[in-house]
Amino acid sequence: MKLYIKGNYRKTIFSSSKGYVIGLFKVRETNDEEMKPYINKTVTFTGYFYDLNEDDMYCFYGETVEHPKYGIQFQVTDYERLKPEDEDGLVAFLASDLFKGVGVTLAKSIVDTLGKNVLEEILKDESCLLLVPKMTSKKAHKIYETLSKYEESHQMIVYLTDLGFNMKDALDIYNVYKKETIINIEHNPYKLIDDVEINFTKVDEIALKFNINLNDERRIKACIIYIMNKILFTNSDTYLIYDEIVEGVFNYLKIDLDIDYFDELLNELILENKIILLDNKYYLKDMYDSETNIVKELTYLINHNTSKLDILSKINQLEETNKIKYNEKQKEAITKALENNITIITGGPGTGKTTIIKAICEIYMIINKIDYDEAKERIALLAPTGRASKRMSESTSLPASTIHRFLKWNKETNEFSVNEYNKNMHHLIIIDEVSMLDLKLLDSLLRGLTRNIKLVLVGDHHQLPSVGPGNILKDLIESDLIDTIYLNTLYRQDENSYIPTLAQEIKNNELSETFLDTKSDYTFLKCNGFAIKENLKNLCNQLINKGYDYKRVQIMAPMYAGINGIDNLNKELQNIFNPSDNKKNEIKYGDVIYRENDKILQLVNMPDENIYNGDIGVIKNILKIDRKTFIYIDFDGNLVKYESKDLNKITHGFIISIHKSQGSEFELIIIPICNSYKRMLYRKLIYTGITRAKKKLILIGEPNAFVYGVNNNNEIIRKTNLKEQLMNNVLKKG
Repeated sequence: MKLYIKGNYRKTIFSSSKGYVIGLFKVRETNDEEMKPYINKTVTFTGYFYDLNEDDMYCFYGETVEHPKYGIQFQVTDYERLKPEDEDGLVAFLASDLFKGVGVTLAKSIVDTLGKNVLEEILKDESCLLLVPKMTSKKAHKIYETLSKYEESHQMIVYLTDLGFNMKDALDIYNVYKKETIINIEHNPYKLIDDVEINFTKVDEIALKFNINLNDERRIKACIIYIMNKILFTNSDTYLIYDEIVEGVFNYLKIDLDIDYFDELLNELILENKIILLDNKYYLKDMYDSETNIVKELTYLINHNTSKLDILSKINQLEETNKIKYNEKQKEAITKALENNITIITGGPGTGKTTIIKAICEIYMIINKIDYDEAKERIALLAPTGRASKRMSESTSLPASTIHRFLKWNKETNEFSVNEYNKNMHHLIIIDEVSMLDLKLLDSLLRGLTRNIKLVLVGDHHQLPSVGPGNILKDLIESDLIDTIYLNTLYRQDENSYIPTLAQEIKNNELSETFLDTKSDYTFLKCNGFAIKENLKNLCNQLINKGYDYKRVQIMAPMYAGINGIDNLNKELQNIFNPSDNKKNEIKYGDVIYRENDKILQLVNMPDENIYNGDIGVIKNILKIDRKTFIYIDFDGNLVKYESKDLNKITHGFIISIHKSQGSEFELIIIPICNSYKRMLYRKLIYTGITRAKKKLILIGEPNAFVYGVNNNNEIIRKTNLKEQLMNNVLKKG
């Protein structure tokens, strides 16, 4: 049974260009128990609408929700406008603001003359209005035209939702095509992919309802673009080769497709500029544009790169003030960062990257004679993750943010408010954890910055690359066009520590025979893969007895599936770190139980709440109010409210993937290692995992699996062209 409220739309509080509305609605009737107390009262509603006419009667379908800030609301998924049926309703409708120049007297005269079917009569033949006393032809046509447009929008939305589009997609489609909606869709439904950005699989499902031939050129061309997108984002490449496209399309369509016909359609897409062919590399247009723009902007910075400043005396001054001593490489990094328009600083854990970022900011303030408040307006400290940006802020005492937040990402439109038309005016831009930066994000950042900048890229190119397409840090370093300072001296260790040394050994594939020896900050607990689970549970119990809790300990693994996979171990670890008791509220989601005090990993970006994919929090409260369940999660002092329907945005965080740990550091890291992980064990993954540990690292499992992973450098090589394009462009400009 669909839940609904019937009543009158009153007014709009907020509306977006995409048709999203927050408004007020007077409830007259409902079958939703939670809404019954609001009959004859006004409630807030939210949803996607094409047009709402004040005082019209509507039936809204959806559900009652409680917003963390605005309280009870009705969340609309679908709606229909109810035509007035009695004479009073018809008079009120015709006398409303919708029909300009029609007052109550004329409206009553129209209803009296044409009867209860007045609206249908007018739509059938506008001349019937001329039967109304004192009606002019001009006014009759205006009434007819207004009513026709009013009906048209409603009929089009109904048509689209009947086809299978949701309300948001239906509104997007109608806003683009208006009265040509049906003609456009029935002529070529695949136009929706480009014109309205509807997903290919949805469009294809609906298109086949129109009996479009499986070999139809419109379908094949749309499928080529879809498959290219899918492969690019699966493999994190920026371009494809011909054979990949052929294999992908033929495997997806599973139809008898002539290869010459396929080639003809592929070439048409190239002629239409939807695909760019460059030296046998097949790009999607937007990926090519991103790569080309990055090359253009970085070429400018490289070719306008140095201004000699007296940095050394300022470094000496800072050393004296802060009672610190920088080595020669660190001094070089600080100097280059402040003299060059673009610089790369790379190094492993414990090599002083954070110390250098702090020094760059302080000397920049000294050189430019600015105070803390002015520095906030001129220095932008950025990182791809919330945890990494927080670490920058703590070390420099200056504000830092994620790149998405800096660029003012709009979740609804998936666009950045800071862009080439609305640039940010900060001058010194320092980005940490650049190995995580993908092609699209770097392109968006460069579009939002002026060219009058000093750009400092900080990271460790031996770590895992970005999730999205590209291999930015590696490509830029290997281009050999940007001053790159390699930090190799280890600082973060005492004579019995091992983590930074182990990191270097792994990076250089020179694992020493002592990797099984226990150190002050390192332990390898040997056990068979089948015994990992029990040994891990015992280890965690020991740590709890020593005063550790799950906020100080982070366990990480390479895989989700299997007996030693993340999904299984999270359930076991929940019982160790946060066992069930009568004092803790719980909620079940599928086969997972969430309870108060659970450690939580965020899976999606929620910029409005200032939390991002990879952030870790703790469930503070689970409250049930009027059959609704609300979950309050604390992310380092930021309390965020979730409903039960939002639980797909989180997962348990007692153990997380090594990929999800990027950009974070934890006091104590535990990593199980076993042969059942073998297909996921390779050098960069292991290196990234062990370098997350700040104070202590414990490996548990099979030493031969660890040695295999360190020796395995067979990571998938991403197909990117940034390095080559940059080298060609700089040489050309130079």
